[in-house]
This record gives sequence, structure tokens and C-alpha cells, in this order.
Amino acid sequence: MPAGDQAETRRIALIAGNGSLPAQIADALAAAGREFRMVAIRGEADAPTRGRADAELGWGEIGRLYSFLKTTGCRDILLIGGVTRRPDFTSILGDFGTLKRLPTIIRALTGGDDSLLTKVIRLFEDEGYRVVGIKDVAPQLLASSGVLGRVQPSQDDWRDVELALRATEKLGELDIGQAAIAVGGRVIALEGAEGTDAMLQRCAELKRIGRVRAKGRCGVLVKTAKPNQDLRVDLPTIGPVTIDLAQAAGLAGIAVEAQGALVAERDEALRKADAAGLFLVGLDLSPDAGTSDR
Repeated sequence: MPAGDQAETRRIALIAGNGSLPAQIADALAAAGREFRMVAIRGEADAPTRGRADAELGWGEIGRLYSFLKTTGCRDILLIGGVTRRPDFTSILGDFGTLKRLPTIIRALTGGDDSLLTKVIRLFEDEGYRVVGIKDVAPQLLASSGVLGRVQPSQDDWRDVELALRATEKLGELDIGQAAIAVGGRVIALEGAEGTDAMLQRCAELKRIGRVRAKGRCGVLVKTAKPNQDLRVDLPTIGPVTIDLAQAAGLAGIAVEAQGALVAERDEALRKADAAGLFLVGLDLSPDAGTSDR
């Protein structure tokens, strides 16, 4: 059997945090006939995820996790869903397998978020596992290129897209954030540690108090991956909540990186965008492509 075919038939372990994304990935894998097992992170995974999980493990049960992976024959791992509670050192003293790996785990818990994600991957890879991303197992969930819904951007919208895109490129070079908002030819918001949702709320407040003046619905949110970002565990994501917040901020639409961003709950996100009159665009950022179909 060719190596590529072997990779496509390897059993996957979904290590699931919070949000609806773990269920979407599980549904996509099931529809594709891929074998998988799900581990819910205790204190993070919601009730539906816990209900379909094969195991529920806490931060202090790293040894049990590796035993589960060995018993179930999972050699590929997909880390999916949000994690809001960063474990402290006392929470990882759960079992012998954890204690044995404690020096490595402690090193993985130090440093910033990007460093943490990289070190978590290395923890698994050092044990002989392969960490995969959504692009590897469910690429149909990623944004495709072009206009995704029924609403078309105007020429003014495309100019804001290009401006906000340049802003995200500068943000990425500084490893700050993934998103920017441009309104009427002016960048009004850059994403920092607060995240995209809070940035959109800040944009709405700026419009409310008159710091940003715009007639009608205008402006665009652009969200792209940072240079050298590991998309296996840190994929730019939008979803129905993003649509709601963009509508509340009075924006005309959202543009994301095609094949480099996830549209969570895609059908619902597109339904909301169409109903709100917002455009949703996937940008082809390959070197030989432009940012629009103009």
C-alpha cells in the first residue's frame, strides 16, 4: 500500500477542548469513513463532546492518555477545540506516566502561547506520534477561494479588503495577531491579545461613540494566518458568532485566507451572513494570485 494511502487509513485521536468544532470534525471524519477515537479534556469539553467521547481525561492524566493512544492504536493526533484554562504545575501530578514526563511537561508549560503550542506538538512527536491538522483530515471545512455566500463585495469593499490585508501582513511579521479591520480606506482596529471577537466589539464601540464615522454598512474584517504559524493547532477561525459581531459593528463583510482559515458551522455562518447582507470571501494568497476577482 502506498505511504499516502496508509496515512489516510491511520486511526486518528481527537483530543477535544471546548466549542462545537470537535463535533464538526468527528462528523466529517465519520462521513469520510475515517476511523477515530475522541478524548474529551475534562473541564474544557462541553456536554455533547463528552457524551460522544471514548474517554475523558484531565491535565494530570498524561500517562493515561498515552495508554489510551496505545490501546486504541491511534498514531495520528488532532488537537481541536478551545482551551481556556492553562494548567498550573500542581494540576499535572496525576499519575505515574505524568510524573515520568514531568520535566518535559514543565518545559512545555513555560513561555508564551505560541511556544506552548509548539512544545505540546513536540511532546507527542517525541513519543512517536504524528500531529495532524484540519487541512490533513477534513479540508472541506476550510474556506474556499472566492465569494462564499450570496452577497458580493463592492469596489470600495475590495479596497478595504486590500488595506486590511496589508495590515494583517504587518501584524504577522511582528507575531501580534491575525486580524484587522478597515473602514472607508482607514485601518481602525488591529487584533492583539484580546482576540477577534473583542476587537469586533471594540470596533462597534468606536462607531457608537463617534470615533469612527461611516454611513451605512461599510468596512471589512480580514483574518489570515501569521507567517510560519503552525496551522495544525492554531488555525484562524470564524463562525456564526463572528458574523453576529461583524453585523453589530456595522461592517460590510469578512475576508479570510482561502485554505488557511476555518469556517466553523459553515452552513449557519453563511445563512447568517446572507441574512445580514454581509459578504464572506476566501482570499487566494498564493504568490501568483490577486486578492479579488476584479
